[in-house]
Amino acid sequence: MIRLLLIDDHPVVRTGYRRLLEQAGDLSVVAEAGDADAAYAAFVAEQPDVCVTDLSMPGAGGLDLLRKLLARDLGARVVVCSMHDSAQLVRRALASGACAFVSKNAPPESLEAAVRAAYRGERYLSADLSPALLQREADTETERLASLSAREFEVFRLLAEGHAPADCAVILNVSPKTIANNQTQVKEKLGVSTSAALVHLALRHGVIRPQSV
Repeated sequence: MIRLLLIDDHPVVRTGYRRLLEQAGDLSVVAEAGDADAAYAAFVAEQPDVCVTDLSMPGAGGLDLLRKLLARDLGARVVVCSMHDSAQLVRRALASGACAFVSKNAPPESLEAAVRAAYRGERYLSADLSPALLQREADTETERLASLSAREFEVFRLLAEGHAPADCAVILNVSPKTIANNQTQVKEKLGVSTSAALVHLALRHGVIRPQSV
């Protein structure tokens, strides 16, 4: 059974999601939330397999919630379902760690497909969104990875594996200050601001294996 957390500030939308998803038989909604704070609390309490969230909601928005969920659990699987589906917003959601993005204009079956893809740790876009968005993001990330020096790449790999900066300094036989500078440069070159985003980028490109996290 795949356990789900539904996050949307409209109860009628959440009810529709629940009916749509639970008719599959092996999908179960274990919690619902109407704002980011309630969603985070439900995530901690229920530890769902997949979260389905809108981007627009009272208080903190969906992107902030996404980053918070991934900071709590690097293995969090999140599907964004939103009426705001510009290319820039889709790319931001994926870069922030979302596994899938479904436009609210997409056919209903897209949501179930997105949930199943996210559960498998795969990327997914609903059919009404350009698949080039995924390729463009992958190409950009590949270019950014190629821009890392040999030392920066090694620091990136060690950090993604979960090593603390102090441990990296010992492993590479350099000063903690050098590692701190390398860490800053790595995040700037890769366009990531959090450790969670760094880990997910490493996973996407095979720099580390899932069991390393």
